[in-house]
Amino acid sequence: MFKIYFVRSIWRTLDRRGLADIGLTCLAVFFIGLSYGAIAVASGFPLWVPAVQSLLVLAGASEFLFVGIVAAGGSPIAAALAGLLVNSRHLPYGLALPPGVTGRGWRRLLGTHLMNDESVVFALAQPDPRRKRAAYWACGLGVLACWPGGAVLGALIGSALHDTSAFGLDAMFPAVILALIVKDLRDARTRRAALAGAAIALAATPFLPAGLPVLLALAALVLLVRAPADASTRPDDEPAMAQERTAR
Repeated sequence: MFKIYFVRSIWRTLDRRGLADIGLTCLAVFFIGLSYGAIAVASGFPLWVPAVQSLLVLAGASEFLFVGIVAAGGSPIAAALAGLLVNSRHLPYGLALPPGVTGRGWRRLLGTHLMNDESVVFALAQPDPRRKRAAYWACGLGVLACWPGGAVLGALIGSALHDTSAFGLDAMFPAVILALIVKDLRDARTRRAALAGAAIALAATPFLPAGLPVLLALAALVLLVRAPADASTRPDDEPAMAQERTAR
């Protein structure tokens, strides 16, 4: 009964556009999970590795990094530490979320496990706490279903699908994210910050493991910080200043 009530509450709280955006994102997560599962099995891992990782870790960048390091001959311990470093971005995520979004009591354990890039972004984009909580859980539960489902299915067909790049599955996720933010790029300041972040990530990619260039790209957010307006030149005072000039 609680699950049915909770799902209905999310459905009634979020508008149709918000639900559609979350659905598209979860669909992209499913397809990139297909690629992850296929790559893991093709790299020599047994099926249970991507299946367990996708459910317990629930973080695509660190899982891809772990598989890549071990497949290249690296130590599993070094791969796990690299994954933890990539997932360190969850610390500021947790600080950015308002209290109560991840739930209370025992539900907070599940809510914290659902924390990922997508659920945090959708939550912070909402205007009030009630919608933030609904968006966070809707996206988090969607990713919890789509990421392991895609990884297991990809692992099952991984033995037959050796070259996942030929199908372009790895391009699905960034393509959907770009479609979601293209309207915001009309703003000049947002566009400059996005281009600066992309330049930082591209410049760092040849030198850093997967996931870290994205962390460095966050430095471009300083371009979105507005300088406080001088009290003597605020837009609200412009009509009064114009009248004073006319009187003179």
